Amino acid sequence: METADTILLGRATFTEWAGHWPTVTDGEDAGFAKWINDSPKYVVSSTLDSVEDWANSTLINGDLPAAIEELKSGEGKDITVAGSPTLVRSLLEQDLLDELVLLIHPVVAGEGRKKLFADDATLKKLELVSAQPTSSGVIIATYRPTR
Repeated sequence: METADTILLGRATFTEWAGHWPTVTDGEDAGFAKWINDSPKYVVSSTLDSVEDWANSTLINGDLPAAIEELKSGEGKDITVAGSPTLVRSLLEQDLLDELVLLIHPVVAGEGRKKLFADDATLKKLELVSAQPTSSGVIIATYRPTR
């Protein structure tokens, strides 16, 4: 959270989170809630008409590469993608990601989970930048696409 001040969200994540995070004001998630509620959010969707129901949200429904280039050229810290596996796939396919940070949890999810990468996805080679285990056994792995 310290390195990013702009958030990209896909439609599904935005729809789920817009109904939840604005209502969180205390407890262990209050810090994240304040950060995400106060940060500029850009929602990538071709089906939403409006994102006005969550403060600081802007809809991107046109040329994604141009929108990302405009965001990257602006002032501020990093841009992060929250959740949104379909958006992550699209950004990776269009060479719009500078880094891919994966949190690898020590569980087997089983069936019914959406895959981050489709079976027919184009091969993308990644270079490991860092891997850090946490006390809970989660590994935070950072990769950069090789171009």
